[in-house]
Amino acid sequence: MLVNKELNLIWLRTLLLVTIAILILTPVILTFVNSLMMEREIIANYGMLGKTDITTFVNLKWIPDWVSFQQYFKVLIATPRFLLMFWNSVLMVVPIILGQVVVATLAAFAFGKLRFPGRDPLFFLYLITMIMPFQVTLVPNYIMADRLGLLNHPSSIILPGIFGAFGVFLLRQFMLHIHSAYMEAAKIDGAGYIHIFFSIVLPMVKPGIAALFVLLFADYWNMVEQPLIFLQDPTLQPLSVFLSRIQEEALGVSFAASVVYMVPMLLLFLCAERYFIEGIQLSGVKG
Repeated sequence: MLVNKELNLIWLRTLLLVTIAILILTPVILTFVNSLMMEREIIANYGMLGKTDITTFVNLKWIPDWVSFQQYFKVLIATPRFLLMFWNSVLMVVPIILGQVVVATLAAFAFGKLRFPGRDPLFFLYLITMIMPFQVTLVPNYIMADRLGLLNHPSSIILPGIFGAFGVFLLRQFMLHIHSAYMEAAKIDGAGYIHIFFSIVLPMVKPGIAALFVLLFADYWNMVEQPLIFLQDPTLQPLSVFLSRIQEEALGVSFAASVVYMVPMLLLFLCAERYFIEGIQLSGVKG
């Protein structure tokens, strides 16, 4: 009887997880399928959107009548502006991620493993910047960027992103899991803090760095508010801003552009999935 209850519970959990997975994957699959449709077929399926006198439902088709790569040709070849926006995103996101990973690992090591006066209050003040929403710090950041002459330049977004507090918080929680005996043994052998950081701590926090890398990429790859406010020149804005505009021009192009936009994030997550899950699990464990 107990075995049957456990089996029923397992089946119930499996059914729940499958249902959630279907709900999450359905928009992604529909986006990919619609990107392979002809423009006239997409208009026939979604052309009634935005109209006030809708008398029929939207036709969600899982298989296109004719498979066509016309939309990808428009996005990748016939629309150079799309590629420009894509590289704008890359040139902003990559420096932010690399810079924040470097700053976060060093700061997390100091807050997690070193002892100095005012460490905990300083870390608390540092976390306050992470708790505050973007709208609260918008005006100070804008004034500072204006006085430094960084408005309408990618540096106005890159520099604040490099010194974000989230990476410090995540890696500090991860470093707290590292037992202090490793550092004590290294100190007995005559190792300094620099040697301990690069030879002992850094290799042990690789899963946490991978998790931070994925989370930062997902956050800054999808940013919209910062570019709209700090970058007035449309040629400097990233792909996330450009996507909302091409939807008004052509539905087919928007589907193909969305697929291209999702590819880097999906590839990154698939490559770092094991480290990402391990890093998230261990980041909440305190030593």
